[in-house]
Amino acid sequence: MKGENELKRTIPIAKPVLGREEVEAVRRVFESGVLVQGERIKLFEKEFGEYIGVEHVVAVANGTLALDAALKALKLGSGDEVVTSAFSFVASSNCVLYQGAKPVFADIDPRTFNIDPLDVAEKITAKTKAIIPVHLYGQPAEMDALKEIAEGHRIALVEDAAQAHGAEYEGRKVGGLGDIGCFSLYATKNMTTGEGGIITTNNRELARKVRLLINHGDTGKYNHIILGYNYRMSEASAAVGSVQLKKLDRSNEIRRKNASVLTRGIKKISGLTPPYMEDNVKHVFYQYVIRVEENYSMNRDKLAELLREKGVGVAVHYPTPVYEQPLYKKLGYGKAVCPTAEDASKRVLSLPVHPSVDEDDIAYMLNVLKDIS
Repeated sequence: MKGENELKRTIPIAKPVLGREEVEAVRRVFESGVLVQGERIKLFEKEFGEYIGVEHVVAVANGTLALDAALKALKLGSGDEVVTSAFSFVASSNCVLYQGAKPVFADIDPRTFNIDPLDVAEKITAKTKAIIPVHLYGQPAEMDALKEIAEGHRIALVEDAAQAHGAEYEGRKVGGLGDIGCFSLYATKNMTTGEGGIITTNNRELARKVRLLINHGDTGKYNHIILGYNYRMSEASAAVGSVQLKKLDRSNEIRRKNASVLTRGIKKISGLTPPYMEDNVKHVFYQYVIRVEENYSMNRDKLAELLREKGVGVAVHYPTPVYEQPLYKKLGYGKAVCPTAEDASKRVLSLPVHPSVDEDDIAYMLNVLKDIS
């Protein structure tokens, strides 16, 4: 590797792609004087629904609130159980706790890191009221198998699509495959409004309940018919969302191209396993996650340390199964064993793949990996 100082650079793990169009969209909102509950929210919801292919869309303040409102609309409560992934961001299961219900953790597929339908089926009981699959890292979960389980037990299927904007399963976009879908528009996501969330469904009654829940149970005339909350999205966020949505497909294609080049290079390095992709899905690479195998020359944490020293902004998504988090241990989840999730937590490492990563960045990362290895 020639001239380390010449080649060394800094490549962040994530970088929001925002431009003049987003700035102009926000400026128009401020100039209008309508900052909440205006036409831009309605337009953004309409555009997102057309993009996903669903009839009903409700925009909210963040992705966690999207999940919370969805579960509230399903009327989950004390004594109910919800099966979800042991390997995810903690919000997926925290939102079950918000309802007074119990998260039940299922193990994952060792290749995709998505929830394993076979283990889901094993975890269903008479108390189970819903399944929450997470489309982890931008790759859809095995929805046909999960839908069969949900329908067979007459329970709800709630898609956590926080990391999978534009991802497809069998030619259909996620968010329209279950009973209700939830997206995050956090700053690092494939499209962003800074903070924000989206709820998608083809169920008119669920959509009606969600819309009441996020706006204090108000029917629109200071007529509050249920206990609701203020989960609303702002007009400025919606305006940014409309701009970001127009850029999403192009942004995802850059991610997929970057991932393809990285994969070709990483396949040549013994002990590192690039992401596995199912044939029937479109992966949008919110994260590009490799496995550091036992036969690699060092463990995952040492590799991460060396990469950071070289300016490669790696991250670990996620360093522990959810049930091993301190909160969940206090709640008695320490014995919830999901061996594949536990193994993955010691091996996964995310490399930068976002649209600001260029060909030189990828070449640099691969050169660093080859030198380290």
